[in-house]
Amino acid sequence: MSVFLVTFVCFAVVIAAMAIGVAVTGRKIKGSCGGLNGIITNESGEQSCGVCGMPAEELKAKGGCGEDKPAS
Repeated sequence: MSVFLVTFVCFAVVIAAMAIGVAVTGRKIKGSCGGLNGIITNESGEQSCGVCGMPAEELKAKGGCGEDKPAS
């Protein structure tokens, strides 16, 4: 039983430290477009995100979408 408690406390401390680190650095959790499955191609051959509608080139430059815009 003591091994379980020690293990639980260690995990809790690590998770708390990660949460504090994210809060202190001010990073925000951002959504994902679903990888390659989220990219759609329209009739003119242009690729864009199926979630937010952002062009694929902008997604690559930005590093993903935050799902800010509705799909059009």
